Amino acid sequence: MGDVINLRQARKARARADREKAAEQNRAKFGRTKGQKSRDEANKSNLEKEVDGARRVDRISESDIVDD
Repeated sequence: MGDVINLRQARKARARADREKAAEQNRAKFGRTKGQKSRDEANKSNLEKEVDGARRVDRISESDIVDD
C-alpha cells in the first residue's frame, strides 16, 4: 500500500516551491548587484553636477535696476 500523506501539507509545500521559483525568476530579471547600484548612483550624481554646473543664472542686481 502507498504512503499516507497529508494533502494540506503537500499542497502548501507545492505552493511554496512555486512562489520560490517565481521569486528566483524575478531576482534574475529585475535584481541588480550592489556594484551596479553604486555605479548607477555615481553616474546619476555626476550627471546632476554636470547639469548644475552648466546652468545659467540670470539674476538682476540692484545696479541693473534704473529708477526713472
